[in-house]
Amino acid sequence: MTVAPTVLIPEHPLALLPQPVIVLVRPQLGQNIGKAARAMLNFGLTELRLVTPRDGWPNPDAGPAASGADEVLRDARVFETTADAVADCGLVFASTVRRRDITTPVVDPETMARDIHSTPVRTAILFGPERSGLETEDVVLATKIVTVPINPAFGSLNLAQAVILLAYEWSRGRGLTQPPLREVEPPAPHEELEGMIGHFDELLAGSGYFHPPERAETTRNTIRTLLTKPCWSSREVKAMRGMIRAIAQGPRVRSNRSSS
Repeated sequence: MTVAPTVLIPEHPLALLPQPVIVLVRPQLGQNIGKAARAMLNFGLTELRLVTPRDGWPNPDAGPAASGADEVLRDARVFETTADAVADCGLVFASTVRRRDITTPVVDPETMARDIHSTPVRTAILFGPERSGLETEDVVLATKIVTVPINPAFGSLNLAQAVILLAYEWSRGRGLTQPPLREVEPPAPHEELEGMIGHFDELLAGSGYFHPPERAETTRNTIRTLLTKPCWSSREVKAMRGMIRAIAQGPRVRSNRSSS
């Protein structure tokens, strides 16, 4: 039994993940191979295998399209047949639409990811040529078919898109880094908030906003509710009061000095 390889995500030293092999069967364009490599590395996958790429390998068009995923391309292995490419894999998924002439079980991407993470054997995901997809002789080598739910009226995914969808599902919730969240500022003290509300009230009263007088209290309560909902920080209160002050002072008169 072959043990599945693992990938260490640098940002999470304890996140050791069973990594599937990505197998591109008879890919046509070097650019698409590069884009697939880029998609893989975005989600921590590094092991790429190619089955008789149409334009040979290495392909000069792959590098620029990989946008820095050079390690994936550098270590890519080429095989003569799909059977050779998955010979050391105990669990193989064929990424294709449902084939009515084949009785291979069909699973969704979530089930595929769960199966990969729960098995000790090496796993592989097969992707077919850009124009035609996997042939029957390729699909019958798979343990399971994985199908992405897609618009039945327009089921047109390119190679890199298909790779990125399944790579993402494999990585989801498994310790990859998330974009850093902006630190939330603490709420301003009530005294600062009251100062801002009073400042705004002063401006509105001076402009005759509170009319008729018998509605003034109700209007003030509505304004207070509006101004307390956002949970202002001290910085935001200061910014708001600066704006109120600018409105109260009116437009600034700027002098135009001409140079002699």
